[in-house]
Amino acid sequence: MCSDVTRARSPGYDKRHVLRWPGNFIHFLFLLVVLLVSGVVYGIARLGLFLFAWGPQRAQRVARLRGVMLKQTMSALGATFIKLGQVMSTRPDLFPPEVIDQLRHLQDRLPPFSFRRAKATLETDFGKPLAELFSEFDEQPVAAASVAQVHRARLRDGREVAVKILRPGVRRQVERDAVILIGFARVMALRPSWRRSDPVGHTRHFVDAIHDQTDLKIEADNYIRFRTNFKDDPNVKFPEVYTELSSSRVLTMEFVRGTKIDALPADQPAESRQKLANVVRMTMFKMCFADGFVHADLHPGNLVVQDSSRLVIFDVGLAKLLHEDILLQFIDMTKCIAMGTPEDIVTHIRRFHNYVGDIDWAALRVDVEAFATNFRAKDVAKLEYGELIGEMFAIGRKHHVRPVTDMMLVFVALITAQGIGKMLEPEHNVFGAVAQYLIPILMKRNESVPDTAEAKAARGRELQAAP
Repeated sequence: MCSDVTRARSPGYDKRHVLRWPGNFIHFLFLLVVLLVSGVVYGIARLGLFLFAWGPQRAQRVARLRGVMLKQTMSALGATFIKLGQVMSTRPDLFPPEVIDQLRHLQDRLPPFSFRRAKATLETDFGKPLAELFSEFDEQPVAAASVAQVHRARLRDGREVAVKILRPGVRRQVERDAVILIGFARVMALRPSWRRSDPVGHTRHFVDAIHDQTDLKIEADNYIRFRTNFKDDPNVKFPEVYTELSSSRVLTMEFVRGTKIDALPADQPAESRQKLANVVRMTMFKMCFADGFVHADLHPGNLVVQDSSRLVIFDVGLAKLLHEDILLQFIDMTKCIAMGTPEDIVTHIRRFHNYVGDIDWAALRVDVEAFATNFRAKDVAKLEYGELIGEMFAIGRKHHVRPVTDMMLVFVALITAQGIGKMLEPEHNVFGAVAQYLIPILMKRNESVPDTAEAKAARGRELQAAP
């Protein structure tokens, strides 16, 4: 995803090396058969719901059925579509919650490929026998996914490392599937009502994200950039990358040991959990608002805790550089949500969001007013950030208004980080924390600060802290 940072995207990758029509045609037939079978199963299930489910139950079950069928179909279609589903799960502006919930459960695990092929990749890329590259190398991987697998090894100087090796043939498979997916999207775009949703643009975004994950040089560059950004923070660590043993197909980095953040012992002291929750929040705030470079696939599986409160972050293949205009939009949007009024939200949508054709702004304003009234009536200390954003996305889907694609990755990353923070410290006021972090930035930019309780409290703390 950060191709604008680490390399210039090769134009037309979806045309190069994929014009092998016999193989593509056979694969297309396989995809078509799977889709037809899934369509028949879905039709039968829908008929059953029509006959035996009534009232509000029917709508909920139909929505859940769509999510389940989409998840099962993508699992059957293989690596590219599993990754596609995972990327789609980061777009709650496009898909309803029932579909998103199912896509998040897509299991990105496949049987490992042979040690012989892993060894061949290493020796080809680095031009030396395996024994000259590593003093130890475990033949059985510690993890195997659709794009790559990871082996534990030890360098010649004794340092323990994790060696991530790209699955053979996966890049060609992704490029072939990308051609087919974009073809489907172009067919969909022939229908005017569907064209408004920009199926081709969104599909290109999805397949670009997947394609970038098949170049491990991008992930290595992301690690280096994150390590530079957080070099002065003792509470956050990114594994060190060994560039001399890394290539487009191999990533060698420091082996991380620790406890997954969602597997911390229940008897961990409250003070330690609060400190860790704050580290998670401040890490994401720094990525979004200070650095403009965001880990866009952050979830508990990518977070390890060492020494009770030191956060280690990995699996950074999906990251996004925010250019200045995106950063300004994000700050404005967060300011509106955390501290603004209904009119602020509508003004932001008109200025920054994507929409095609005529929008009934009066009807949108009514929905935003109801949303804001309901939100302000709740105890913000107990309100989930994801719940708030989810309601806004539902309004956007209803009125065909969406934030720009880059913003979505950031929103989802922030929602995830806040969810983890709430898991560790349930009573924390998320919106107060956002306001407290944003006020100094707004004041430094000479931007207006909204006249709300959260803004006043945060500004007061900032003025008190000033020398």
